[in-house]
Amino acid sequence: MTDVSEIVVVVPALNEERHIVACLESLLCHDPDLTVIVADGGSTDRTRDLVIGLTARFPNLRVHHNPARLQSAGINGAVAALATPAHRIVVRCDAHAQYFTGFVKAVAAALDKQGVGSVVVPMDSVGDTGFGRAAAWIVDKPLGSGGSAHRGGQTSGPVDHGHHAGMDLGWFRRIGGYDPTFSHNEDAEYDHRLLQAGGSIWMQSDIRLNYVMRPTFQTLARQYWLYGRGRARTVLKHRMRPKLRQLIPAINLIGMVVALILGLVWPWALVWPLAYISALVLVSGAGIRAIGTDGAWAGPALFAMHNFWAAGFLRQIAQGRA
Repeated sequence: MTDVSEIVVVVPALNEERHIVACLESLLCHDPDLTVIVADGGSTDRTRDLVIGLTARFPNLRVHHNPARLQSAGINGAVAALATPAHRIVVRCDAHAQYFTGFVKAVAAALDKQGVGSVVVPMDSVGDTGFGRAAAWIVDKPLGSGGSAHRGGQTSGPVDHGHHAGMDLGWFRRIGGYDPTFSHNEDAEYDHRLLQAGGSIWMQSDIRLNYVMRPTFQTLARQYWLYGRGRARTVLKHRMRPKLRQLIPAINLIGMVVALILGLVWPWALVWPLAYISALVLVSGAGIRAIGTDGAWAGPALFAMHNFWAAGFLRQIAQGRA
């Protein structure tokens, strides 16, 4: 059984005062001996003060200043500065998530049992606003995630990417950690390099976490814009061929824009965008039946996921640089 002294937990954070205490308490209340490092990217809210306030209860809780602000750089910096020779596993946790008792130990045990470079886990999305609950309901459906294994997945086995949980520190250092210039999609970019170097990734479906979705249309749209740009950077950096599920939103967005322009002279072209909007209305109707009146936001949430991701992806591809 892996000893907690061999594990270092890193939580990248920036302006997470709404979630950071619940996240850290879920990790530490039952495992107070864990070494947990919050890599703070210069929060301007109460995040840093709240973490420091918890150190009286949890003496192995640390705050590491991340001047680069990005999650990728923060995790690299925290590992370089505070991981000791005794540590051989890094567990990455998300300030937006809540963890069940024993999560970290379970991840470490799975990493050791499978003998892999990385263990990833499924995310079960939740929301703390009406919009967030609707976004959480739709994102774990194929329409929202394109069938990503880590979005509500139920099957354990080898994968090429998933929500990062546990990483073997030897492999982490061997491939240079995360690319510190990536603000988003740094986990998928890391996974690609790990596989290219001969490592392997295991999805452990019985180790799960609750991920709190963005609370408003605007914050979700910005998140997915950045997700799209991050995926495009990975594609450009490694000259990868995008998967079909990644191309569909971009093709749909281009098609709708072209159809709207053509519709000025050929009204039949408007069938495409009208059909898409009608589909979103049906999604909202299904959301209402599934979760109540909050479900009406499911269509707008899905619109943000599809089209802001696609816009970010296309913008980055057009720039032509990783």
